[in-house]
Amino acid sequence: MSITPQEALTRCIEHREIFHDEMLHLMRQIMQAQVSPVMAAAILTGLRVKKETIGEISAAAQVMREFANKVPLPADVARGNFVDIVGTGGDGSHTFNISTASMFVVAAAGARIAKHGNRGVSSKSGSADVLEALGVNILLTPEQVGECIEQTGIGFMFAPTHHPAMKNVAAIRKEMGVRTIFNILGPLTNPAGAPNILMGVFHPDLVGIQVRVMQRLGAEHALVVYGKDGMDEVSLGAATMVGELKDGQVREYEIHPEDFGLNMISNRGLKVADALESKAMLMEALGNVAGTPREIVSLNAGTALYAANVASSIEDGIARAREAIASGAAREKLDQFVRATQQFQ
Repeated sequence: MSITPQEALTRCIEHREIFHDEMLHLMRQIMQAQVSPVMAAAILTGLRVKKETIGEISAAAQVMREFANKVPLPADVARGNFVDIVGTGGDGSHTFNISTASMFVVAAAGARIAKHGNRGVSSKSGSADVLEALGVNILLTPEQVGECIEQTGIGFMFAPTHHPAMKNVAAIRKEMGVRTIFNILGPLTNPAGAPNILMGVFHPDLVGIQVRVMQRLGAEHALVVYGKDGMDEVSLGAATMVGELKDGQVREYEIHPEDFGLNMISNRGLKVADALESKAMLMEALGNVAGTPREIVSLNAGTALYAANVASSIEDGIARAREAIASGAAREKLDQFVRATQQFQ
């Protein structure tokens, strides 16, 4: 069912939903620059003001997946213990790249991971920025990313390479300068199709929304988290809200650092000014240097190992993450990944 941009805008103004098939049609038009910049900006604003629904987000994510350059993988690699660890960003915490550091721990502990990321927008250092600082070649083709996943258990998908249609809305988003539906679509559109995910979100309302979107999109095991101190990660400084999809069922609950024998520590010490500071903190964590960076990476990597079904619980995941760090396996996994990406220079 089609809908004109003007009808869609009227729906938003009247706080009425744009239905699934209508949203598919509308998003395809926007992604192909068939909607004028003025109308596209008006619709994006209207959706934000009325609040995007689970159905609208699901349909929009479906279209972004359609337009993505996908990573080709053998069926046995693309299933099982294959996970994404990603944050929406926009939490304003300016911490080091916790999920990027966790990626190496997760792979060292036996999962395969396909991380989808970009340069910093709201943060001081995006995942792409810190990986470049570490010597990673981020400009790989989808086929080369697939080779890296098969060789090392890790793939990094630089968003502009995999979502070329996003260039049609890039100027609109930049000029608007506010969050839109696209900020919450990125984490839902992994080009390698990882069936499991640990996703951090920037607002408590998104916990229940995003986990149900993942359910509609066919995810297997998903954990959507929001630290109550404002972090889009599992937090050491506060309780963390969790929405979990497992065996087709969604449940929502809270976890606390002390549930896992961890001390509650403020995240203030995790703030960085740029990619080089983020790299230094990441290397501390992977180098098994005692401190908050190592603790928060163990917590988040442990949660991702549970999402990947490598660990039977978050607690089991944390123990496995600690072992991967203490043994040097996580640091070695970083070096292995850098070498694998550099072979494509």
